[in-house]
Amino acid sequence: MKTLSIDIRQAEPQDADAIAYVHDRAWRGAYAGMIPHRALNAMIGRRGPKWWAHAIRRSATVLVLEISGEIVGYATLGRNRARQLPQQGEIYELYLSPEYQGIGLGRRLFAAAREMLAGHGFKGLIVWALEENAGALSFYAGAGGRDIAEGVEVFDQKALRKIAFAWD
Repeated sequence: MKTLSIDIRQAEPQDADAIAYVHDRAWRGAYAGMIPHRALNAMIGRRGPKWWAHAIRRSATVLVLEISGEIVGYATLGRNRARQLPQQGEIYELYLSPEYQGIGLGRRLFAAAREMLAGHGFKGLIVWALEENAGALSFYAGAGGRDIAEGVEVFDQKALRKIAFAWD
């Protein structure tokens, strides 16, 4: 019998290649057909290993989820960017490689991100998700998030609505 270890930890610069790989796969899986192809490719292309290593070095808060030493997910988090909303913390991104979705790992990573934000003294949490991303909407609603605000993101002149989920 083989035992798998599941760990969530803060990212280190040497994790940049693996995070970039997960980012590429997760974003293509989540947004292909939703975000225009050229815009999606450009967004993914800008976030290669060098970008991730720089983000981690400049003290961006990035968590990684590892299974037996292999990074299969990540989350980025920090202060809420939407100052008009009272929640202080925000999870900017939470993604898993497609083959690891739907088995509870996202809930574990989400809980760890929430715990880290609370540990930094942030009261309340916001997460934004594109309205067309049914998987994300279902995930955050299932995690107890309340739909409290709407916004718009524009990708190559295509406007997509986004929804803010909140936890107090």
